[in-house]
Amino acid sequence: PAEPTLVLRLKFLNDTERLARVRPGDTVGALKRTYFPGQEQQVRLIYQGQLLRDDSQSLAGLHLGHLSVLHCHLSPPSVAPAAPGTPGPRSPAPATLGVGSLALPLFVLLLALLWYLQLQHRHVFTATATTCLAGLTLLVTFVAFAMYRR
Repeated sequence: PAEPTLVLRLKFLNDTERLARVRPGDTVGALKRTYFPGQEQQVRLIYQGQLLRDDSQSLAGLHLGHLSVLHCHLSPPSVAPAAPGTPGPRSPAPATLGVGSLALPLFVLLLALLWYLQLQHRHVFTATATTCLAGLTLLVTFVAFAMYRR
């Protein structure tokens, strides 16, 4: 008798999904080779919070059910080092500085200025304005920690 097939959901970080038809006897490595040809080294599969490191492990050993979700992370391909004797690049390309990377420092600077003005000119700031300033400061603090926590 033919081995039954399973349909797995491959879910990516950008919330897109792909369906994969596999057999329980297939290995993690075979799944990578079939659905990520040429990218086997860059793809990381995660099932129930566990990174599937062993490419020789069978899918049946993972107790995958029909429509089980495998989270997929594709890392960018690594650049191979230049062979000896070949000239390499003289300097790395400058990193682009986008508006998004400047937004948080500008907000922090603006908040620091507002706090300075609040402390120096208390009579201009009402209780509501000071409360809003404190709330905005907390919000920017949480956003900063969330962005730079990596």
